[in-house]
Amino acid sequence: MNKVRIGIIGMGNMGKFHADYLLAGNVGRAELTAVCSTSPEKLEVYKARGAKVFDTSEKLIESGAIDALLIATPHYQHTSLGIAALRAGLHIMVEKPISAHKADAERLIAEARRHPALVFGAMFQLRTEPRYARIRKLIQDGELGEVVRVNWIITDWFRTEAYYASGGWRATWRGEGGGVLLNQCLHQLDTLQWLLGMPKRVRGFCQIGRFHQIEVEDNVTVFLEWANGATGSFISSTGEAPGTNRFEICGTRGKIVLEHGKLTFTRNDADMLEFSRAAKTGFVKPEIWNVEIPFENAINPHAILMRNFVEAILDRVPLFIPGEEGIHSVELANVMLYSSLLEKTVELPMDSMAFERKLDELIATSLFQKKVVKTEGEDFTQSFHR
Repeated sequence: MNKVRIGIIGMGNMGKFHADYLLAGNVGRAELTAVCSTSPEKLEVYKARGAKVFDTSEKLIESGAIDALLIATPHYQHTSLGIAALRAGLHIMVEKPISAHKADAERLIAEARRHPALVFGAMFQLRTEPRYARIRKLIQDGELGEVVRVNWIITDWFRTEAYYASGGWRATWRGEGGGVLLNQCLHQLDTLQWLLGMPKRVRGFCQIGRFHQIEVEDNVTVFLEWANGATGSFISSTGEAPGTNRFEICGTRGKIVLEHGKLTFTRNDADMLEFSRAAKTGFVKPEIWNVEIPFENAINPHAILMRNFVEAILDRVPLFIPGEEGIHSVELANVMLYSSLLEKTVELPMDSMAFERKLDELIATSLFQKKVVKTEGEDFTQSFHR
């Protein structure tokens, strides 16, 4: 094989976005050969450009027209489609989240491990962004010292009622499995654990339908604690305007702040704990250096991950983001909500089956009546660089 034939299931916003850059030739040695949607009107444009079109996932997976499948459907379908594709001998790239909940993620990962020759990737494009790569290097190189506190306020996800009414699956327990945490914040949760590792304890305060006519969380404040004693908070909302996006990490050697498109490092001249122990007076502080770290946004980060996916298939190079790493952000989204529902702190790793039972209960007892309204086309890509 010298070219990977790629198919896409789900031709909503994300599926269309991926199709556009694949058709434009932005991923070398890859060819979009097939697409699948249950909405016939979404298929004609791709048929006209030479792609095969399918109205069911089963037909596409069994067609022989593709070598790899990109899954961009509503959340609950990610697991079943991923498993079906792997069993059919297809490589898979799964949009976030890899599954709607941790137990399903475990099932998908278990199936992928039964097919070690197949490539399983996850679409977490923020890891390709230079600003987060620079933060990670500062942490790994010890420039920040030991991390003691983390705060991420990301409340600039403002969404209107029209957004939630645009799809029957949106903001429902049955269709999405959660709200702002599982939908909007998955990339930030993935980035948080990629930079700092998974916390050991979580206490969530999630408000259900605080700002919208929905049955899932749209306003959250979460407290976290890591094994080394570092503490943190994660705050998000889809109902707050104008909103804030401020990411702050404090270590014993200084503080990193990412806000308003700027990355700053306020560096202590000495480790603050060592300075404190050695100081002879009570009100002195370490001297500081203020450094602004330049960066540019990655150019089409989704295509970067797809190129790597293709290279992993053809050249067996390592994946930037192995699919099994997608379980961490799912677990964080789940446990933040689960803690709130239980009204208590939850230790990690979370009991995936207990959360699945709770989610099944929410689905079974739901009386929510979803109203679906067609909306005008909008540029959803404005939310990519966060």
